Formats: sequence, C-alpha cells, structure tokens
Amino acid sequence: MSDTAASDPSQYVRQREKGARDVSYPASPEPLPVAVYDNHCHLEIEDGDGMSLDEQLLRAGEVGVTGVVQAGGDIESSRWSAWAAASHPRVLAAVAIHPNEAPVYAAQGMLDEAIAVIDELAAQPRVRAIGETGLDFFRTEGDGLPAQFFSFEAHIALAKKHDIAMQIHDRDAHDEVLETLARVGAPDRTVFHCFSGDEAMARVAADRGYWLSFAGNVTFKNAQNLRDALAVTPLERILVETDAPFLTPTPFRGRPNAPYLVPVTVRFMAAELGIDLDAFCARLAANTLDVYGAFED
Repeated sequence: MSDTAASDPSQYVRQREKGARDVSYPASPEPLPVAVYDNHCHLEIEDGDGMSLDEQLLRAGEVGVTGVVQAGGDIESSRWSAWAAASHPRVLAAVAIHPNEAPVYAAQGMLDEAIAVIDELAAQPRVRAIGETGLDFFRTEGDGLPAQFFSFEAHIALAKKHDIAMQIHDRDAHDEVLETLARVGAPDRTVFHCFSGDEAMARVAADRGYWLSFAGNVTFKNAQNLRDALAVTPLERILVETDAPFLTPTPFRGRPNAPYLVPVTVRFMAAELGIDLDAFCARLAANTLDVYGAFED
C-alpha cells in the first residue's frame, strides 16, 4: 500500500491475478423485475479491464441491483469499504480482519491494533456489519489457528457492541464455526457469507436464526450441496451475493464477477426453488434490509 492510500482510503486498490483466464466482463443480463442487493462484494479489487466504483454501481443499477454491501478483510480494505459507504448512498460497508489475515497480524504483534481499527470503523453510521470474519482451515492451519479463534471471538464482540450484523467466512470449518457461535453467543444478525455447507448445516443455521447468503457457486455443476442447502432454507433467511470479483456464476465461471451479474444467480435460485421471480426478488430485498437497514439515509 502506498503512503497516499494510507492517508486517503479512496486511493486504495488491489489487483486480482489474471493468469491465462478470460478476463473480459460478460454482457449484462436481463434486468430483474424487482430490485435486489448484492450482499457481499470486494469492489476494491480490480479484475479484467477494471471498472471504477461509480461504473460498478451504474451497471448494477441498470439490471436491478440497487445497492451493495462492500466487505473488508484487512485494515486497508476495511478503510476503503467505510470510505465507499460514506461516499455513495448505494453502498453499505462491512469491516473486519479476515481469518487468514489474523495470523499475519498476530505474527507482527499487530492483531490487537488491527482489531482496534475495526472497532473504530464500526462506529461509522454506514458501516452496518463486521465482516468478513470467521474460520478458514483450508488456507490456515497449525500455529495460525489460535489467532483465527481469538480474532473471530473479538469480532463477534464488536458486532454485539455496535449492534450491527456479522458476515461469516467459513471454509472447511463448519463444526468449529457453529460451536463458537453457540459457545460465545451469536450477534442478533448473523450471516453466513457465501454459504458453503450442506443441507444439514443449513437446517441448523436457519433454526438458530442465521441468514444464508448464496453466491454464484450455487450455479456450479459440482455444487449440489449448495442447491440442497438452498432448498431447505426458509425464504426469509436467504440472501444473494456475488463475492465479486470471485465466484462468477455459470456460464461465465472464471471471468470477472461484478454486482451487475447478480440477476444470473437470482434467476437460477428462483428456478431451483420453483418460485415466482418477482416474489423471490421482493423477498431477497426485504431480507437485505432486515439485516443491514436502509441504504438511503
């Protein structure tokens, strides 16, 4: 991060590695009949040809995606998220130290300081969630796990302190995440971002009053577990997200993702559930507002 970005969050940007994949943005899908929201994205990360935040929001609005929840994962991206929300009426922010970043800060002796920054950012009125936080046993193991657990519990406390939602990152740690929430006590509005469990876990989460947010990977051929989970989740507990620029839905998998592609996933989910698209969109929008509050001040 440059000194300019440190003093001016609007200057912060990350680049996603392009590799050999197709980095062109897909064409815009047909607009949705009722506007919805992208419940989790990372618009500070540039991919493909890149789009400014204003361009992202404009293109999303053209297809019926009327707002986004921009999520942070470290100090810099959380500051950028808070700045984006303060600067744009169609953006709300989530701020946190990602579980895979917690051991990095801990190794530098900076984890307490990083969490203190998140605490400060969470006091801003358009920061409506702590996230993404949680546990990740795929990329972190061994000596890094205590820092993850410490950070997760500290973030749970922050969500309660500020009376805002919490977005959970859970990768290969389903049982441990559920156990931690039960032991410590979950915030009133707890969301499993990019839900990755199965039908049984979905039933447990819904029974506890958590929300399940489904991303573009619910459309993937090898993701029957997610479709099974979707089928048993009460409609009032379903959210939709992109996790942009990642998890681009079929048939665009691997290409850059963005909030304007939410309609692809929404239409797929409505078809899977056998529900009227208008009614499903209206339910998704109401669920988002129940969790995060109004976008327009």
